[in-house]
Amino acid sequence: MKEFTVESPSNLKTFTDNTYPQGSFYFNALLKKKDIRVNGVKVDKNVALQKGDTVAYYTTPLQEAKPAFYPVFEDENILVVDKESGVNAEALFFTLSTNKECYFIHRLDRNTQGLMIFAKNKISEAELLQAFKDRSIDKIYHAVCIGQFKKEKGILEAYLKKDAHASSVQVSQNSKDGVKIITEYRLLKREKGLNYLEVTLHTGKTHQIRAHLAHVGCPILGDTKYGDATANRQYNRTRQCLVAKRLVLHTSGALAYLNGREFLSNFNCK
Repeated sequence: MKEFTVESPSNLKTFTDNTYPQGSFYFNALLKKKDIRVNGVKVDKNVALQKGDTVAYYTTPLQEAKPAFYPVFEDENILVVDKESGVNAEALFFTLSTNKECYFIHRLDRNTQGLMIFAKNKISEAELLQAFKDRSIDKIYHAVCIGQFKKEKGILEAYLKKDAHASSVQVSQNSKDGVKIITEYRLLKREKGLNYLEVTLHTGKTHQIRAHLAHVGCPILGDTKYGDATANRQYNRTRQCLVAKRLVLHTSGALAYLNGREFLSNFNCK
Protein backbone atom coordinates (compact mmCIF):
# COMPACT_ATOMS: atom_id res chain seq x y z
CA MET A 1 0.00 0.00 0.00
CA LYS A 2 1.19 3.51 -0.87
CA GLU A 3 -0.38 6.57 0.75
CA PHE A 4 -0.04 10.22 -0.24
CA THR A 5 -1.38 13.54 1.06
CA VAL A 6 -3.02 15.98 -1.33
CA GLU A 7 -1.27 19.38 -1.37
CA SER A 8 -3.82 21.34 -3.44
CA PRO A 9 -7.37 20.81 -4.80
CA SER A 10 -7.48 18.38 -7.69
CA ASN A 11 -9.26 15.23 -8.81
CA LEU A 12 -8.20 11.65 -8.26
CA LYS A 13 -7.10 10.99 -11.85
CA THR A 14 -4.97 14.13 -12.14
CA PHE A 15 -3.49 13.65 -8.68
CA THR A 16 -2.60 10.04 -9.47
CA ASP A 17 -1.05 10.91 -12.85
CA ASN A 18 1.12 13.59 -11.26
CA THR A 19 2.10 11.67 -8.13
CA TYR A 20 2.23 7.90 -8.41
CA PRO A 21 3.35 6.20 -11.65
CA GLN A 22 2.18 2.71 -10.69
CA GLY A 23 -1.22 4.07 -9.71
CA SER A 24 -1.38 5.85 -13.05
CA PHE A 25 -0.45 2.71 -15.01
CA TYR A 26 -3.25 0.72 -13.39
CA PHE A 27 -5.72 3.48 -12.52
CA ASN A 28 -8.80 1.95 -14.18
CA ALA A 29 -8.06 -1.54 -12.84
CA LEU A 30 -7.57 -0.17 -9.31
CA LEU A 31 -10.87 1.72 -9.48
CA LYS A 32 -12.70 -1.34 -10.77
CA LYS A 33 -11.53 -3.39 -7.79
CA LYS A 34 -11.97 -0.47 -5.37
CA ASP A 35 -8.29 -0.65 -4.52
CA ILE A 36 -7.99 3.12 -4.04
CA ARG A 37 -9.15 4.73 -0.82
CA VAL A 38 -9.67 8.46 -0.21
CA ASN A 39 -9.61 9.34 3.47
CA GLY A 40 -10.07 5.63 4.19
CA VAL A 41 -13.13 5.23 1.96
CA LYS A 42 -13.01 2.92 -1.09
CA VAL A 43 -13.76 4.67 -4.38
CA ASP A 44 -14.67 3.35 -7.81
CA LYS A 45 -14.63 6.58 -9.83
CA ASN A 46 -12.70 9.78 -10.36
CA VAL A 47 -13.57 11.99 -7.38
CA ALA A 48 -12.71 15.54 -6.34
CA LEU A 49 -9.86 15.94 -3.87
CA GLN A 50 -9.18 18.71 -1.38
CA LYS A 51 -5.98 19.84 0.30
CA GLY A 52 -5.17 17.52 3.19
CA ASP A 53 -7.01 14.49 1.81
CA THR A 54 -5.15 11.18 1.96
CA VAL A 55 -5.11 8.80 -1.00
CA ALA A 56 -4.04 5.18 -0.54
CA TYR A 57 -3.34 2.75 -3.39
CA TYR A 58 -3.52 -0.99 -2.74
CA THR A 59 -1.39 -2.17 -5.64
CA THR A 60 -0.25 -5.75 -6.04
CA PRO A 61 3.46 -6.64 -5.94
CA LEU A 62 3.33 -7.20 -9.71
CA GLN A 63 1.80 -3.77 -10.29
CA GLU A 64 4.26 -2.16 -7.92
CA ALA A 65 7.18 -3.75 -9.78
CA LYS A 66 6.36 -2.08 -13.12
CA PRO A 67 9.19 0.43 -13.66
CA ALA A 68 8.47 4.09 -14.37
CA PHE A 69 12.06 4.83 -15.38
CA TYR A 70 15.53 3.37 -15.82
CA PRO A 71 18.72 5.07 -14.59
CA VAL A 72 21.16 6.23 -17.28
CA PHE A 73 23.72 8.41 -15.45
CA GLU A 74 24.15 9.97 -12.04
CA ASP A 75 26.85 11.94 -10.26
CA GLU A 76 26.85 14.54 -7.50
CA ASN A 77 25.26 17.20 -9.75
CA ILE A 78 22.85 15.63 -12.25
CA LEU A 79 20.63 12.62 -12.77
CA VAL A 80 19.69 11.32 -16.23
CA VAL A 81 16.96 8.71 -16.59
CA ASP A 82 14.94 6.96 -19.30
CA LYS A 83 11.25 7.73 -18.70
CA GLU A 84 8.74 5.03 -19.59
CA SER A 85 5.74 5.71 -21.80
CA GLY A 86 2.56 6.32 -19.79
CA VAL A 87 4.31 8.27 -17.03
CA ASN A 88 3.78 11.97 -16.43
CA ALA A 89 7.02 13.90 -16.00
CA GLU A 90 5.58 15.36 -12.80
CA ALA A 91 5.00 11.90 -11.32
CA LEU A 92 8.53 10.87 -12.19
CA PHE A 93 9.89 13.98 -10.49
CA PHE A 94 7.72 13.33 -7.42
CA THR A 95 9.07 9.77 -7.20
CA LEU A 96 12.70 10.82 -7.58
CA SER A 97 12.48 13.75 -5.18
CA THR A 98 10.95 11.58 -2.46
CA ASN A 99 14.28 9.85 -1.86
CA LYS A 100 16.86 12.48 -2.83
CA GLU A 101 17.37 16.18 -3.46
CA CYS A 102 16.13 16.71 -7.00
CA TYR A 103 15.12 19.68 -9.17
CA PHE A 104 12.77 19.64 -12.17
CA ILE A 105 14.34 20.95 -15.41
CA HIS A 106 12.22 19.99 -18.44
CA ARG A 107 9.22 17.89 -19.47
CA LEU A 108 8.42 15.00 -21.75
CA ASP A 109 4.88 14.21 -22.86
CA ARG A 110 3.22 11.42 -20.90
CA ASN A 111 3.38 8.90 -23.75
CA THR A 112 6.84 9.86 -24.99
CA GLN A 113 9.67 7.62 -23.85
CA GLY A 114 13.24 8.62 -23.32
CA LEU A 115 15.76 10.86 -21.65
CA MET A 116 15.06 13.36 -18.91
CA ILE A 117 17.70 15.22 -16.92
CA PHE A 118 17.31 16.46 -13.35
CA ALA A 119 19.55 18.62 -11.17
CA LYS A 120 20.66 17.40 -7.75
CA ASN A 121 21.50 20.77 -6.21
CA LYS A 122 20.60 24.43 -6.67
CA ILE A 123 23.79 25.35 -8.52
CA SER A 124 23.26 22.59 -11.09
CA GLU A 125 19.60 23.55 -11.38
CA ALA A 126 20.55 27.12 -12.33
CA GLU A 127 23.15 25.89 -14.85
CA LEU A 128 20.76 23.44 -16.54
CA LEU A 129 17.83 25.86 -16.64
CA GLN A 130 20.05 28.47 -18.27
CA ALA A 131 21.39 25.91 -20.75
CA PHE A 132 17.86 24.95 -21.80
CA LYS A 133 16.89 28.62 -22.02
CA ASP A 134 19.94 29.31 -24.22
CA ARG A 135 19.19 26.18 -26.29
CA SER A 136 22.68 24.94 -25.61
CA ILE A 137 21.48 21.41 -24.90
CA ASP A 138 20.86 19.39 -28.04
CA LYS A 139 17.62 17.38 -27.90
CA ILE A 140 17.39 14.68 -30.57
CA TYR A 141 14.36 12.42 -30.95
CA HIS A 142 13.52 9.33 -32.95
CA ALA A 143 10.02 9.03 -34.39
CA VAL A 144 7.96 6.78 -36.65
CA CYS A 145 5.65 8.67 -38.98
CA ILE A 146 3.15 7.93 -41.70
CA GLY A 147 2.79 9.93 -44.92
CA GLN A 148 5.53 10.90 -47.34
CA PHE A 149 8.20 13.53 -46.85
CA LYS A 150 9.12 15.42 -50.01
CA LYS A 151 12.77 15.54 -48.96
CA GLU A 152 14.89 13.13 -46.95
CA LYS A 153 15.94 15.92 -44.61
CA GLY A 154 14.85 19.45 -43.94
CA ILE A 155 14.17 22.22 -41.46
CA LEU A 156 10.49 22.97 -40.89
CA GLU A 157 9.31 26.37 -39.69
CA ALA A 158 5.82 27.34 -38.56
CA TYR A 159 3.91 29.02 -35.73
CA LEU A 160 2.38 27.31 -32.73
CA LYS A 161 -0.53 28.46 -30.60
CA LYS A 162 -1.57 26.76 -27.37
CA ASP A 163 -5.20 25.92 -26.65
CA ALA A 164 -5.19 25.49 -22.88
CA HIS A 165 -8.88 24.56 -22.75
CA ALA A 166 -8.37 21.62 -25.13
CA SER A 167 -4.90 20.74 -23.77
CA SER A 168 -3.56 20.88 -27.30
CA VAL A 169 -1.80 23.18 -29.75
CA GLN A 170 -2.46 24.45 -33.25
CA VAL A 171 0.21 24.91 -35.92
CA SER A 172 -0.07 27.23 -38.90
CA GLN A 173 2.10 29.21 -41.31
CA ASN A 174 0.59 32.49 -40.13
CA SER A 175 3.07 34.50 -38.06
CA LYS A 176 0.16 36.05 -36.15
CA ASP A 177 -0.83 32.62 -34.81
CA GLY A 178 1.47 32.06 -31.86
CA VAL A 179 5.22 31.62 -31.48
CA LYS A 180 7.70 30.47 -34.09
CA ILE A 181 8.79 26.84 -34.01
CA ILE A 182 11.71 25.20 -35.82
CA THR A 183 11.89 21.44 -36.23
CA GLU A 184 14.67 19.68 -38.12
CA TYR A 185 14.25 16.14 -39.43
CA ARG A 186 16.33 13.49 -41.18
CA LEU A 187 14.92 10.33 -42.71
CA LEU A 188 16.71 7.27 -41.32
CA LYS A 189 14.81 4.64 -43.29
CA ARG A 190 11.49 3.73 -44.88
CA GLU A 191 9.95 0.39 -44.03
CA LYS A 192 6.48 -1.09 -44.59
CA GLY A 193 5.02 2.28 -45.46
CA LEU A 194 6.47 4.01 -42.41
CA ASN A 195 9.12 6.71 -42.07
CA TYR A 196 11.75 6.40 -39.33
CA LEU A 197 13.06 9.85 -38.47
CA GLU A 198 15.69 11.60 -36.43
CA VAL A 199 14.21 14.89 -35.22
CA THR A 200 16.14 17.77 -33.69
CA LEU A 201 14.32 20.48 -31.76
CA HIS A 202 15.58 24.01 -32.36
CA THR A 203 12.72 25.37 -30.27
CA GLY A 204 11.09 23.45 -27.47
CA LYS A 205 7.37 24.17 -27.32
CA THR A 206 4.46 22.08 -26.07
CA HIS A 207 3.73 19.09 -28.35
CA GLN A 208 5.99 20.69 -30.97
CA ILE A 209 7.22 17.56 -32.75
CA ARG A 210 3.84 15.85 -32.76
CA ALA A 211 1.86 18.86 -33.94
CA HIS A 212 4.47 20.12 -36.43
CA LEU A 213 4.87 16.76 -38.19
CA ALA A 214 1.08 16.37 -38.32
CA HIS A 215 0.85 19.87 -39.81
CA VAL A 216 3.02 18.82 -42.78
CA GLY A 217 0.95 15.68 -43.34
CA CYS A 218 3.27 13.17 -41.65
CA PRO A 219 1.85 12.54 -38.16
CA ILE A 220 3.56 10.30 -35.66
CA LEU A 221 2.24 6.75 -35.60
CA GLY A 222 0.16 6.06 -32.51
CA ASP A 223 -0.48 9.70 -31.69
CA THR A 224 -4.12 9.83 -30.59
CA LYS A 225 -4.26 13.63 -30.39
CA TYR A 226 -2.65 14.82 -33.63
CA GLY A 227 -2.31 11.54 -35.53
CA ASP A 228 -4.20 9.47 -38.09
CA ALA A 229 -6.80 7.28 -36.34
CA THR A 230 -7.11 4.91 -39.31
CA ALA A 231 -3.35 4.29 -39.46
CA ASN A 232 -3.18 3.90 -35.69
CA ARG A 233 -5.80 1.17 -35.86
CA GLN A 234 -4.11 -0.47 -38.85
CA TYR A 235 -0.81 -0.75 -36.99
CA ASN A 236 -2.49 -1.30 -33.60
CA ARG A 237 -0.75 1.64 -31.89
CA THR A 238 -2.31 3.66 -29.06
CA ARG A 239 0.78 5.60 -27.93
CA GLN A 240 2.96 7.81 -30.07
CA CYS A 241 6.12 6.25 -31.47
CA LEU A 242 8.39 9.01 -30.20
CA VAL A 243 11.58 8.64 -28.16
CA ALA A 244 13.78 11.35 -26.65
CA LYS A 245 16.84 9.50 -27.94
CA ARG A 246 19.87 11.72 -27.31
CA LEU A 247 20.87 14.62 -25.06
CA VAL A 248 24.12 16.44 -25.75
CA LEU A 249 25.26 18.90 -23.10
CA HIS A 250 27.02 22.16 -23.89
CA THR A 251 27.53 23.39 -20.36
CA SER A 252 29.83 25.69 -18.45
CA GLY A 253 30.36 26.86 -14.88
CA ALA A 254 29.83 24.12 -12.32
CA LEU A 255 28.90 21.69 -15.10
CA ALA A 256 31.80 22.52 -17.43
CA TYR A 257 33.19 19.03 -16.89
CA LEU A 258 30.11 17.67 -18.71
CA ASN A 259 30.55 19.91 -21.76
CA GLY A 260 30.17 17.76 -24.87
CA ARG A 261 28.83 14.78 -22.92
CA GLU A 262 26.23 12.76 -24.82
CA PHE A 263 23.58 10.56 -23.26
CA LEU A 264 21.74 7.90 -25.24
CA SER A 265 18.34 6.36 -24.48
CA ASN A 266 17.99 2.60 -24.47
CA PHE A 267 14.49 2.91 -25.96
CA ASN A 268 13.98 2.48 -29.70
CA CYS A 269 11.09 3.33 -31.98
CA LYS A 270 9.56 0.13 -33.29
